[in-house]
Amino acid sequence: MDKTININLGGALFQIDEEAYKMLRDYLQAIDLKFRNVPGGNETIEDIESRIAEIFLSQRGNAGVITRENVEAMISIIGKPEDFGQTENEEPANVYTSTRSKKMFRNPDDSIIGGVCGGIGTYLDTDPVWFRILFVVFALMVGFGFFVYLALWIALPSAVTDSQKKEMYGSAYNQASATGINKKSYATTSQVGNAFNEIFKAVGRFLYVFARVFLIITGIALVLAGFLALLSFVMVFIFKYPGAFSTDVVGTNISYLPEFLNYVVTPSLVPWIKTLILIVVTIPLLVIIYLGVRIIFWFRAKDGVFLLAGLVIWVISAAALSILLFNEGISFAETANSISKNYFKIVPDTVYVMPGKKISELPIDNEIIIPDNEYEVFISDTEKQVYIRTSLDFSPSGNNSAWVSVRKRSAGRSRMDAMEKAGRLQYNYDISGDTLFLDEFFTFPDNTKWSFDGVGITVYVPEGTVICMDKTTERQFHSYHDDDFVSDQGKRFWRMTEDGLESCDRSER
Repeated sequence: MDKTININLGGALFQIDEEAYKMLRDYLQAIDLKFRNVPGGNETIEDIESRIAEIFLSQRGNAGVITRENVEAMISIIGKPEDFGQTENEEPANVYTSTRSKKMFRNPDDSIIGGVCGGIGTYLDTDPVWFRILFVVFALMVGFGFFVYLALWIALPSAVTDSQKKEMYGSAYNQASATGINKKSYATTSQVGNAFNEIFKAVGRFLYVFARVFLIITGIALVLAGFLALLSFVMVFIFKYPGAFSTDVVGTNISYLPEFLNYVVTPSLVPWIKTLILIVVTIPLLVIIYLGVRIIFWFRAKDGVFLLAGLVIWVISAAALSILLFNEGISFAETANSISKNYFKIVPDTVYVMPGKKISELPIDNEIIIPDNEYEVFISDTEKQVYIRTSLDFSPSGNNSAWVSVRKRSAGRSRMDAMEKAGRLQYNYDISGDTLFLDEFFTFPDNTKWSFDGVGITVYVPEGTVICMDKTTERQFHSYHDDDFVSDQGKRFWRMTEDGLESCDRSER
């Protein structure tokens, strides 16, 4: 264990380790050499020792052990002896030394809003009220005064530590300012300037209160918006909470979309894509909530490393997600159709269109409906399968023959790939005499993904042929999907004309 030494500093007792003691001893000896022959130097040394004791008490307290890190932190606050102003025993500096040694900071000890004008006044040794008036005039007349002030506020650091204040004041900085009791005055201060300063201080206090209220409201809004968005995302994407986040369309629920992702992209990539989506969405929302909390409580935190790490993780995740989605999107680059025909052996006067397999018979768990495209997708979690409703249309054949045309559509990386995928789509129908049995849905083989697939059935019959559909097949008839044309009874009759189907009842009327 390191040796500890008891010392009395500024009337307070401290325990200090040996290494820190040697550093503190050298520092105090340098201070003593600096001020021992200066008038009032003993008081200055005592003030500095009292200031050191205050810093140590705030760092460790009487029960703590002062370490090298504590001494180094104290020196960074008070400054090194060589940084202090010129004493009588030192050689005089030339006339330009004080100007060159100064640096411009924002002055927190003489600030109305951000301390910009106070810092300029300190640097030029002029009452900052005149710069405040100048900024206000340019802001009201020209408009760019506000932006210049804002730019200086961002660019200039605030003189917080004693060493920064020494650089800000230059040689005019009193040695006793190391103890925090010095006040700076300006030679150009006048009664008019003091009056303007009081006015600016009153306006500044009002603006400060107004800004704080505005920021608190903004922070609360950010926290609520971020929290609700994050809660909604987690409930839908992770817990798949149904019903709470639905659209206005009956049967559509966005909580089903993450499930549909399993059938849209390559199955092996689904966990990676979901993880990347989770990171890309949650990190910005968490940052919004954190910034809202900081705005509300107005606290300082050393969070730059964490924010930078979060930004790096977000950028990498977003880039990886974009690459994966782009690679998957290439598989939808081209579309192609596969068309097949099947003729009626005998052309009937009446064609009965009846359902084969129905969607109502399937173990459906979720469904996604796109009303504008009349596209309906049904998901069976138990069978790990997707079913899509087919479309049905009728057209005059132009001769005395009748046939069924099945058009399958799919997408792929190339036209040949899309055509091959379209040919693999699974759809069944059957012609038996004058009756056509149509499945209400189609699907795709196992271990394949959805590729903007669609199946459309068109029945070609001669003019004058009567078409009889039940309610299920009538629903597939997209050309007459309006409620006025959907029958409430079990069957309904239609007649083929030159312009397409017409209701037999309407034709008779």
